[in-house]
Amino acid sequence: MEHKGVTVWFTGLPCSGKTTIANRMAEVMKTEGYNVERLDGDTVRKGLTSDLGFSKKDRDENIKRVTFVSKLLTRNGVVVLATFVSPYRETRKTSRAEIGNFVEVYTQCSIEECMRRDVKGMYKKALAGEIKDFTGVDDPYEEPDNAELVVNTDKETLEQSVQKVFDKLTELGYYRKKA
Repeated sequence: MEHKGVTVWFTGLPCSGKTTIANRMAEVMKTEGYNVERLDGDTVRKGLTSDLGFSKKDRDENIKRVTFVSKLLTRNGVVVLATFVSPYRETRKTSRAEIGNFVEVYTQCSIEECMRRDVKGMYKKALAGEIKDFTGVDDPYEEPDNAELVVNTDKETLEQSVQKVFDKLTELGYYRKKA
């Protein structure tokens, strides 16, 4: 079955649930015959953008490179599940314009819940001043103005959030559940 490519761009605070939702979706979609690629902040920074830090300029360059890869994959019929904090509206807007088939999912979650989920201790280090320019602590996160979907990961189960994304992709013509 031929599928239309799309980039599903998950944005939100660190530890808000972006990766967890996208990983679950990738599992389901792969079993249904979709060509799926996961692009995640942590893994991309180990390879494609290992030369970049976390200044605003470097974050923008990180997203610019990810956008380029997402655009190539999307136009070749791949479903790209991209999970990046991507804290700045302007860079997300640029990614949307560049990629075309783009669905923004805002994983909304309270900062308190994000801190509770933080197994790597990043928030604790940021609050102690060991990590500079950490989104949500000493660097802003600009909530989306026009996300296609908002999932409230501190109020919904994983299954509810995943279902909401699948429902939105179905509505937009990017997903059809295998019979």
